[in-house]
Amino acid sequence: MSQVESPFWRRKTLEEMTREEWESLCDGCGRCCLIKLEDEDDGRVYTTDVGCRLLDKASCRCCDYKNRKREVPDCIQLSPELARTLKWLPPTCAYRLVARGQDLPWWHPLVSGRPETVVEAGVSAAGRIPAGEDEVSTDGLFSHIRTWPTRWPRKARFKPRNGNREEG
Repeated sequence: MSQVESPFWRRKTLEEMTREEWESLCDGCGRCCLIKLEDEDDGRVYTTDVGCRLLDKASCRCCDYKNRKREVPDCIQLSPELARTLKWLPPTCAYRLVARGQDLPWWHPLVSGRPETVVEAGVSAAGRIPAGEDEVSTDGLFSHIRTWPTRWPRKARFKPRNGNREEG
């Protein structure tokens, strides 16, 4: 009887992952691509529901991922070190979870086998982004500050049972 090898995210550190493995950790929720505001006095970061100008609001994917740093110079290129230290990464972020030695949740496409589970679990920003950054003035961003991007959605906490979501 052969033993099934555990998934790469349980066996490898972020540094040991191949480029393909690293990229597959992104669940495509779009939360990290929402505009953030930092309070210059205390350093606190506030997340808005306004998307980066390259974020496709429907798919929550970057419209020009390959050239994003050229198009949006302050776009963060995530690294293992940043995954461990950035406080504004969503609590549901696979990079953050794996960096902390935690497993991927049931709704992550690498676990579920379906990208739709990110939406079904309420993790995706799809349908929750009213505007892109080019559509909102800098002063207008303050009225778009939201707490949901920084929280673990309730229905994402409970694994579905027999096709239905458990409540708890």
